Amino acid sequence: MADPQPRRFRGLPRRRIAGREVPVAEGFGARLLGLALLPARRAGPGLLIPRCASVHTFGMRFALDLIFFTEGAEVVAVRRAVPPNRFTRCRGAASVLEVPLI
Repeated sequence: MADPQPRRFRGLPRRRIAGREVPVAEGFGARLLGLALLPARRAGPGLLIPRCASVHTFGMRFALDLIFFTEGAEVVAVRRAVPPNRFTRCRGAASVLEVPLI
């Protein structure tokens, strides 16, 4: 049986974007931690962070693909296989989708 959804994602709205349904990081804990400190098997399909043009991967246990979107949900940039302990940003982005590489 799969691990239950991480507590920080429970009760969050969900959105379909980039072909996947993901939680939307609306709360403080979800925005602050993102997918950090989770084992890859509990990261799920990813996490959409609205009102965000930069992310860090400090505390990550696996690499991420980062997909940056405009306000209208058009892809601005993709950063593939970003390893732990990095900081990345995208000028002009309105949100970012963190997708775990497992």
